[in-house]
Amino acid sequence: MDFWKMNGAGNDFIILDDREEAIPDERLPHIAAKLCHRRMSIGADGLMVVRPARQDGDYRMLFFNSDGSEAGMCGNGSRCICRYGYENGLAGTTQRVETLSGTVEGTRMDERRYRVRLNSPSVLETDHPVKIDGKTYHCSYVELGSPGLPHAAAPCEGFLFENNDALRALGRKLRYHPSFPQGANVTFYEIVAEDRLQAVTYERGVEDFTLACGTGAGSAVAVLKARGALGQGPVAVEMPGGTLTIDVEEEKDAPPTIYLTGPTNIVCKGTVTDEELEI
Repeated sequence: MDFWKMNGAGNDFIILDDREEAIPDERLPHIAAKLCHRRMSIGADGLMVVRPARQDGDYRMLFFNSDGSEAGMCGNGSRCICRYGYENGLAGTTQRVETLSGTVEGTRMDERRYRVRLNSPSVLETDHPVKIDGKTYHCSYVELGSPGLPHAAAPCEGFLFENNDALRALGRKLRYHPSFPQGANVTFYEIVAEDRLQAVTYERGVEDFTLACGTGAGSAVAVLKARGALGQGPVAVEMPGGTLTIDVEEEKDAPPTIYLTGPTNIVCKGTVTDEELEI
């Protein structure tokens, strides 16, 4: 079983092309959890499986978190899969990738930078207060696509990148808070300027901070734009693994259109020889 490993601003993924092998669906969560284990196998934040398109896309992507749970899509993963699709002849410089949360449109900007249109928000709440241990956190809440990929965004100043235990504990409590029925990815952010944020995301399914989260960055910028807290142009979102660029096109009486642009990196290509992996 051949694989690629890629990362987008430090958010890393294993890619398997399953258009011909047809791995049974019920085996994929187990395969994801095994291959994504950083000490026992290749290691990654998630697994992406390429399948033939079912509708009008160029191909279909199934996404699994490192714990084996399936997710609707992944922003940085989508940018990486678009480069994989281009370099393997599955699509051209523009492409349509089918995901569980809807079709993602991708564009090759140059050899390593890719831009994707994230799934449109089906829910966008600029004010979603959450009470934890007697304190109220003024979060926002977004679901991208349908079924929606859930994201909470919470302001946090001064210690985002310290990755300290207190912020991790808060991220875990917000991730599991009952006001988020699906659980939520939690992005903590600090506004640095009208066109720049610093942010870090505690991701469900990884159950820890990751170096970058494209859908988290897009969700945070979308709610802050809706509040009028940012300027009109693109917003640079600085995450621990690198900088992502978010463009939001706001339309009257319609969900905003969110674009994510950032780097991709092909780390390695090879063959899975894990003797403890049962396909």
